[in-house]
Amino acid sequence: MQEGSSDFGRGGPTPTWGFNGAYLGPTLRAARGERVWVEVHNGLDETSTVHWPGMHLPAAMDGGPHRPVDPGETWTPEWEIDQPAATLWYHPHPHGETARHVYRGLAGMFLLDDPAQAEVAESLPHEYGVDDVPVIVQDKRFDGSRLDEDGSVFSGIGLLGDTLLVNGTVGPYFDVTTERVRLRLLNGSTARTYRFGFDDARSFDVIASDGGLLPAPAPVDELWLSPGERAEVVVTMEPGEDAVLRSEETGQRGGGRFQGGSDRFDVLQLRAAAELARSPGVPARLAAAPDLSADEVTGTRSFRLTGTSINGKQMDMDRIDETVTVDTIERWTVRNADGSPHNFHVHGTQFVVERLDGAPPPAELAGWKDTVFVPSGAEVDLLVRFTGHTDPDLPFMFHCHLLRHEDQGMMGQLVVVEPGEEAGAVPEGHDH
Repeated sequence: MQEGSSDFGRGGPTPTWGFNGAYLGPTLRAARGERVWVEVHNGLDETSTVHWPGMHLPAAMDGGPHRPVDPGETWTPEWEIDQPAATLWYHPHPHGETARHVYRGLAGMFLLDDPAQAEVAESLPHEYGVDDVPVIVQDKRFDGSRLDEDGSVFSGIGLLGDTLLVNGTVGPYFDVTTERVRLRLLNGSTARTYRFGFDDARSFDVIASDGGLLPAPAPVDELWLSPGERAEVVVTMEPGEDAVLRSEETGQRGGGRFQGGSDRFDVLQLRAAAELARSPGVPARLAAAPDLSADEVTGTRSFRLTGTSINGKQMDMDRIDETVTVDTIERWTVRNADGSPHNFHVHGTQFVVERLDGAPPPAELAGWKDTVFVPSGAEVDLLVRFTGHTDPDLPFMFHCHLLRHEDQGMMGQLVVVEPGEEAGAVPEGHDH
């Protein structure tokens, strides 16, 4: 983690933060079955952390607020990759400062491969940077050449920018050389929800959600992603054509005019070459459906989102809010009970969206998820299971991923325990 400066076309260099560079960070890649370690050195002048959303790993390696990395310190988490191929990411998670650290530029993608899915992978666009492209979308507001970090006073959900960056670039385009291109979309914004679609209203295939491939491609002409959500889409192009990925108005569902609901952006222009290399068709079947059954639910929990609290409580680093038994399936009902949009993110696992406002979810939400959008007044039922890793003392987090809400206390803590085991006590000093 280091300081730097970036050229965003603002008439001068913009001070930014990044991993191994001035802004954002390298794409990390690992395969299922590999044991990985990451050397995290804090070259900043303030304490931060690094968290791996969507990753299945022990709580001690999760990089949440209980594992601060002080200036000059190096932290080396180590774990075994044991989950399907997926588009994950990494970012800071210091208590009360997450939005600011992410906004300054600390984020990157972490791609997972799975040898058991190799046949399907070969049938999809898979050459990184050629037909398989990361698309990290973030909105910024500038004060001259500097990032404006005070714009959040204008919105109850956090800072909303008027300039869009993709992979740190203003006004980006991508030269398409193949008939199909795979875009790995990440909403890396701190507050804004996007409604992605193309300027010509073309259909595209959603092939993966947060936690990996869907059971089957989901043809759509628009795709909603709230902060922290990811999706992989395949777009079919014709030789010589241009297509512009846009974000359209989100209206009241996205929070209304004063929370960005009337904003529209051009996100990324795709420019097809005069001749395109052939691409295979998208397979009709992609992956096994998630193996969580409602018939096996052993318990239920309810989470009510209001203001900057969950179930009327604000985050307390010393309080364990929920105790979950490993390898059991639970139903979690999450309700947004106020007038602001929220979403819900859970560390250390991937869940299934069972129902959305009492109805089955759309096809693009039929796979594994770790973050789900919960508009004002909405209710989602999730099937949740934690496997493999237990720790009665060190918690995972659950929280709204609109990062200003998280920083202001819209977060709770859970521990995963063995059958019959009780929760312990959070380690004093919050350093495990």
